[in-house]
This record gives sequence, C-alpha cells and structure tokens, in this order.
Amino acid sequence: MNGAQPPAAQGSAPDASWPPPPPPGTPPYGDHGVAAGGAGFGAGGAGAGSGWGATYQQPAPKSGRGRGGLLAALLVAALVGGGLGGGLGYTLAKNEATTSSTTVSAADSGGDFKRDPGTVAGVAAKALPSTVTIQAESSSGEGGTGTGFVFDTQGHIVTNNHVVADAVDGGKLTATFPSGKKYDAEVVGHAQGYDVAVIKLKDAPSGLRPLTLGDSDKVAVGDSTIAIGAPFGLSNTVTTGIISAKNRPVASSDGTGSNASYMSALQTDASINPGNSGGPLLDAQGNVIGINSAIQSSANGLGGTGQAGSIGLGFAIPINQAEYVAQQLIKTGKPVYAKIGAAVSTGDTTDGAMIIEERTGSSDPIEPGGPADKAGLKPGDVITKLDDRVIDSGPTLIGEIWTHKPGDRVTITYERDGQSRTVELTLGSRTGDS
Repeated sequence: MNGAQPPAAQGSAPDASWPPPPPPGTPPYGDHGVAAGGAGFGAGGAGAGSGWGATYQQPAPKSGRGRGGLLAALLVAALVGGGLGGGLGYTLAKNEATTSSTTVSAADSGGDFKRDPGTVAGVAAKALPSTVTIQAESSSGEGGTGTGFVFDTQGHIVTNNHVVADAVDGGKLTATFPSGKKYDAEVVGHAQGYDVAVIKLKDAPSGLRPLTLGDSDKVAVGDSTIAIGAPFGLSNTVTTGIISAKNRPVASSDGTGSNASYMSALQTDASINPGNSGGPLLDAQGNVIGINSAIQSSANGLGGTGQAGSIGLGFAIPINQAEYVAQQLIKTGKPVYAKIGAAVSTGDTTDGAMIIEERTGSSDPIEPGGPADKAGLKPGDVITKLDDRVIDSGPTLIGEIWTHKPGDRVTITYERDGQSRTVELTLGSRTGDS
C-alpha cells in the first residue's frame, strides 16, 4: 500500500495560478470569498490539476505483489551495491596480493556503541516506540498509509485529518507500532480546517509513552529537525533537516472535494514524502514541535494529483496549535475555530485580505454583531496585518487567525480609502467544520 499523499502546498506570495479552481459545480474562490475563520470556508478545496494546494488523493491499496515489487527494488539495489563492492574488493586484493596490510577495528561499533540522548540516533531510539504507521481504508476499500504519534497514555494518537479521511464514515483504521504490534482504532474527532485528527486505539496497551510536546513559538530558523514517518509505506523512517522558515502560509486540500485546510506552518528541509503525513517533527531534544502535513513538489508542478517526492520543502502544523485542536477533539469530538466574523477574498493578491463587498449565498460580508462588525470593519476594507504578522492574502489571514484561540485580543491593521488604520477586536468562535 502506498503512503498517503501529503497535500502539495503553496508557500508565501501566490503566483498567477493561485488560488486553485474549486471542485466542479462550485463557484471560483475569487468570486465569493471565504469567511475569515467564520461560518464557512467558502467555495471548496482545490480541484484536480490545480496550480497549487493539490488535490489529495489517497492511492487505492495495492496488492501484495505491489508491495513486493517495492521491496524487490530495494533488495536489488542492495544486492547490486554488494556485488559492486565484492568485485572491487576482489580486484584490489588481486592487484595487491604481494603487499601486506594492517586493519584496525573500532573498539565500539554498531549496536555496542553508546549513543548520547541528544544525538539523532538517541532521539530516534526514544521517539520511534511512540510513533505508529496508520492504515486507513474506506468502506469501498480505498485508502492509504500515514503516520501518527502517541498523545497520551489512554491510547489517543494524533495525526492529520487527510490521513484518516477515508475511514471517517464506516471505514477501517489500524495503527502499527515499530514492534510490529497492530491495533484497530477509531476516529475520535477530526478537524478538516486545521488538518488535525485524533484516533484512539481499541484495547490500548498499558505502558504507552506519549511523546513530549515542545513549544513551537520558541522554534528558530536554523534549528535542527527530525522527522519520523512511513514514506511510501516504509515505516519507521527517520530523516533530518532544519527549520527553513516560520509562519509560512500554506493551504491544502484532502481531495474529497470539500474545503481547504489553512495553516501558518513551520517549513523544513527534512525529507518528507507520501506516508509521512501525521508524523512528528521533532527538535534536537526529541520534543514534538510540529505535525508533518504538506509538501511542495516539482514532480507535478506547483501541485497536481500524482505521487510526489521531497524536494526539501516540507510543512508542519505548529504543535502549539495542534495540541489545542487535539484537546478539543478529545473533549468534544469537534474542532473549535477562532473567527473575526468577516468573509475575505481568497483571490490572487499579495496586497492583503480584502473583505468582500457582496453577499455569498445567505451570508453577509460582515457577520452582524460579530467581532469585525463591533470593531467597525466594513466591506472593501483590506486587512494588511494581524498583530505583527503581515497579511498578504485571504488564506494568510485565515491561517494566522487559526493560530489563536477564541477570546484572544488581536490588533487588526487595515486600509480604507487609501488610509491605514488599526483597531483591536476580540476573536469569536465557531464549532465544527460545517
């Protein structure tokens, strides 16, 4: 079974192909806009062939022959490498048969070597037993592979929504630990907008060791990162890199033809591939700082629908946000989103997030009595900053709002009639994805 494809993602300033076209039968994003953390996401997610935020399509489970083919390819590579090494060794021995040589063996090597806790090997050894490979299958038999990690001792596992999307309605979920122990699981709650989900192991074993959660707000560009996952179904794979950027606006879709997910992401060059989705992004001490969620790939342009590989542009949901979402899902089964109560355009722009000027269906551009209304914002206003974060587009604004909690006090900078103004408002709340 192939790995679940992480949604391809767009970076900061959108290009001319941004945003993606909506699924058939829904109006374009730019025509109507999307509620900025408000009562809906707007027109829907990325469609097939979109310029970015590619449609997420979990590949159908392959037969045993398919998995064997991958294994065979790996074995062939190993055997070819071994064959070349053996041939080279024979040639050198033949040419230098008359010369003597002395070899020195290391006192400690391989499994006998003591690895310090702060090394990559030490972090991996501690974290791997608390990660799982998730296989999700829909009632029709379609599905894919992703990753998750132990959140608490009760058996809750945190992962991406798009990893478990196929199994939400009558599907099947399993979680397999590196030890080989496999458990059936069920979806406790999922947040499509955040792209976070929580599943729970059935008959969870005792002695589960939750991974330690770090503080993603304190992460700095250049910090070391360690990613754990099951790229292309290769479970328990560890890769390393650094934090390449913070607060990267990213939007993606799970390919179900519904709504997009928005995040203000951690960007890393640690290799992340299909199957890494939902796995932990760790710091050098082994603390979880993010959930690996999306990649940018050149295999299908800026998006696409095929299986794509890493080019060093991976994106993770900051753990401070994911922890809050996971706790809400465990508590109520539904996500809670912060909102300003205004619908903004998600059209192609780098100038800010404009509050739309026309109604969308039965919704007003400004929610009557909502935070934006109380703060005096009006249709046509262009929001350029939220606190100290520069806002260059609607999706950027939504991603930034969702890093906050309902009740947070924020400062909005906006332009009206060519003049820049600021206003403070208290974020409202919305429960659920619909």
